[in-house]
Amino acid sequence: GAGNGAGGSPEAAAAAGGTGGGGWRRPHGPLQRYYGPSAGEAAEAAPDPTDINGPHFDPEVFMTKVRNECPLGQLLAREAALGREIRALDSDMQTLLYENYNKFISATDTIRKMKVDFRHMEAEMDDLAANMAAISASSARVSAALQDRHRRGAQLAGVQALLRKLQALLEVPGRLRRWAGTEPARALRCYARARTVLRHYRHLPSFRAIEDESHAIMADLARSLRTRLREETLDPKELTECVEMLLQLEEPPEELSEEFLSQAGARLEAELAALEAELPTSDPSGVASTPPPASDILDFVDRGSSAFVGTLCQLAGSYRTLFGEDTGRLEPFAAALATRYFMLLERRLALERGLGDTSLLVRALDRFHRRLQALLELLPAGAGAAAELVARAARERVDRYLRALQTFFLGCLGDVRQALAAPRPPGKEGPGLPDLLATLAASVLGQLKAVLAYVQLFTARDVAFASLPYFKGEFCVTAVREGLVVAFVRWLCRTARGFADGPSEKGAPAAPPALLLLLARLCLDYESSTISYILTLTDEQFPPQDSGPPVTPGPALCGEARAAAQRLLDHYVQVQGAAVAQMLRKSVETRDWLGTVEPRNVRAVMKRVVEDITAIDVQVGQLFEEGVRRAQSSDSSRRAFSVYSSSRAPGRYAPSYTPSAPMDTHLLSNIQKLFSERIDIFSPVEFNKVSVLTGIIKISLKTLLECVRLRTLGRFGLQQVQVDGHYLQLYLWRFASDERVVQGLLDEVAASAAHRCLDPVPMEHSVVELICERG
Repeated sequence: GAGNGAGGSPEAAAAAGGTGGGGWRRPHGPLQRYYGPSAGEAAEAAPDPTDINGPHFDPEVFMTKVRNECPLGQLLAREAALGREIRALDSDMQTLLYENYNKFISATDTIRKMKVDFRHMEAEMDDLAANMAAISASSARVSAALQDRHRRGAQLAGVQALLRKLQALLEVPGRLRRWAGTEPARALRCYARARTVLRHYRHLPSFRAIEDESHAIMADLARSLRTRLREETLDPKELTECVEMLLQLEEPPEELSEEFLSQAGARLEAELAALEAELPTSDPSGVASTPPPASDILDFVDRGSSAFVGTLCQLAGSYRTLFGEDTGRLEPFAAALATRYFMLLERRLALERGLGDTSLLVRALDRFHRRLQALLELLPAGAGAAAELVARAARERVDRYLRALQTFFLGCLGDVRQALAAPRPPGKEGPGLPDLLATLAASVLGQLKAVLAYVQLFTARDVAFASLPYFKGEFCVTAVREGLVVAFVRWLCRTARGFADGPSEKGAPAAPPALLLLLARLCLDYESSTISYILTLTDEQFPPQDSGPPVTPGPALCGEARAAAQRLLDHYVQVQGAAVAQMLRKSVETRDWLGTVEPRNVRAVMKRVVEDITAIDVQVGQLFEEGVRRAQSSDSSRRAFSVYSSSRAPGRYAPSYTPSAPMDTHLLSNIQKLFSERIDIFSPVEFNKVSVLTGIIKISLKTLLECVRLRTLGRFGLQQVQVDGHYLQLYLWRFASDERVVQGLLDEVAASAAHRCLDPVPMEHSVVELICERG
């Protein structure tokens, strides 16, 4: 039936669905809609009448194009391909039709079965409705028949419940008496349940008797609880339970709050006494009479936090639960105890005199801060004191680190002085100044970086108190940057400068010149690079806030270091110049210049002066750069040392010149001073070797000049001064920044000697040169 109605074959179904065109064209439309391009692709493509798969296909146009473009062989091949494609499409269409046909038949069978099943279900539903109606009618009849019995039963149940309550009321005194001694909380619950009813029916004699008896029992219980409340062995939980039961017995809250705080105070005082017993006691003179505690600060804080702070938090919470938010008595009570605890903790922190383990101190302060948060939630007024205690401990540790750095630097200086003063075995040299400077600078900088790493523990992220405003701002700037780093650099500069200003103690040995030179170089290095590096490192590890306190600028600190270096270098020049000058002074003052013999060689002291200046040149050259010299003359080493004039050309000397009168030499000397450059003996020294040596030479030759002015010389004495001066000229000019300085001072020495000579007859210049070359 269904198969015949739909057509016996796919071809017949396809013929029934088409209205025109060839037989092979009729199934093209459905297959094209099934296999054809998407709507988006069709919209994007332009209309093509020759596209056999397109919606705009025109057979006539397609055939005309194929006939015009393709040869016969290609047309035959195209025909065969179209035939194969038509057969494939017909096969696909048949498959689709068969699948849809089978699905249609299956759906038809399912609908037919459902119709049959629903007929049976409708009959069963009708039977079920009839049965439910019958059951409802029967239930109504039963309820009507039992209504009177139900009402009677409810009345009897009410009477039974009332009798039970009366029975319970009658048993209340006995229960209270039985439980009052062993289970007071249970007795209170029993009395609380019966109290309202007894008061309501108090006008009845029987109920009044029960109430009076129960009240007497509860009064005895209250007295027993008050006696127990005064016992010192109660722990916080038992104390709270005791007061809570007394409040349930309607005892006065004012009295109970006083007794509660009194008992709590006694227990907390015992906790504080146990903590105080661990601390050493002090006599009136301030000397500890017992040894320091054996436990560390972390153990002390742990015991204080778990015992005292935990108990105080528990009791404060119980007080609020028992007596409400009225904390007029609780806050001063807790504040006084917390203050005592803070004082004990400060005393324990004061015992941490050594640096010890900073991480242990930080952990102790962190634990103290964390454990105290629960108490501060109940008593916010103590937050400031707790934060100040932690901040004070951190500042004290930073101050100790500053003192440790100072001690370390002094120890390094002691090692340097010992290395400089240690005797050297023959042929074995000790450490040079550059090595000592590098060791000193590296040791101090490494120690400072280690201290900063320790101090940084106070601002670590896992430390609770690091989130306090003080540790985010003021601690980083005031305590660390200014109080530690800047203070240490300033102290270092002051300490180094103190070696130039003289020993702090009377009679203490003066600093060796090499130490002055080394410290000057150290301060100069601090000014050029180290201070900037230290401040940058500090600001990275302890970043200051924009709105924080002002900080010391780096250039100001560098200026202090440069001033210290300048003072040290000036003092070094003065010390070395004074040492050379002392030799020259003694050599002039101890010689008989009137009775001396004709000079045959250079005096030994002049050779010693040249040797010392050479040694100083080597010493300064180890730490300072060469410096800039003024252009030298073509023959500086052979310049003539004139007794009368420094303005003569090199190598020229008039041996036959004899002053006509005693005033002539004096006049020549004065004229020479008018036309010569003024030499500043104590001018500031620059940070280079040439400037340092020039300063020492100026002091030495100026001393020689002043000593010669005070002596009276004979002819041979003048000639000896002439020989010595020429020798110094030969060797000292190469150390000075300007040879004219050496030449000018030596000319003044010669002129002064000639002026003080009784018989001013100079030696031939060739003889002077011969003696100096031989010497």
